[in-house]
Amino acid sequence: MALKSFEDLLDIVRILRSNEGCPWDKKQTSSSLVPYMVEELYELIDTIEADDTKKKKGELGDLLLHLAFQIVLAEEKNEFVSGHVFKEIIDKMIRRHPHVFDKNSGFTEKDANAAWEGMKKQEGRNRLLDGIPPAMPELHRAFRLQQKAATVGFDWDHKDQVWNKVEEEMNEFRQALGNEDEDNMEEEFGDMLFALVNISRFYNIHPGTALRRTNQKFIDRFNLMEEKSSRQGISMKDLNLEELDKKWEEAKRLLKR
Repeated sequence: MALKSFEDLLDIVRILRSNEGCPWDKKQTSSSLVPYMVEELYELIDTIEADDTKKKKGELGDLLLHLAFQIVLAEEKNEFVSGHVFKEIIDKMIRRHPHVFDKNSGFTEKDANAAWEGMKKQEGRNRLLDGIPPAMPELHRAFRLQQKAATVGFDWDHKDQVWNKVEEEMNEFRQALGNEDEDNMEEEFGDMLFALVNISRFYNIHPGTALRRTNQKFIDRFNLMEEKSSRQGISMKDLNLEELDKKWEEAKRLLKR
């Protein structure tokens, strides 16, 4: 049923791309659709984090539409068809999970992570870090770089060592600030962030998720400050820092977080 439904979706995209279809859809390319696809992915992430089942269903559909679009565009250029896409991912998942699909393989769950990376190399990735896309959001990219390096033992042994590294990088950043070397300041600030990402990894916290929560918390509080000021006929830019801090603390109390 699911594959039939996806074929129906592909047919809709083919109609949209036909001579009698939609002018906007007809002029799209694989590259032109990328920003919209990324936007849909983040909208899906929002519904997952909000645990909104109804909206999640809709956002999954929007993302599926983009996948269907990419397949139809590939069909038009005779690159591949949907069957090739499904076969490739099905074969890959079976190949990379011998401990699940081949009970005679002798693989255990403990062996799985190392085997996964080894199989990626057999599939054409010669270096361990090659599979991490440069376009990935940088906090997530740093997290994945560290995870990958850890699979070959390039990692800290204890949390205390990671905390020491954070302190070391903070001191180096302070030194760069004192030297007023802007290029070195940027480099040392990056090193400090990278060390903080390591801290998050050791405590099983995803840095991107944590920062996204903090961003939303700031937005909620600031919006409430703005709304209450507006109702009082006050412009926030006319308030001094002490007055703004009072409104901030009030927003924190009202939102209870």
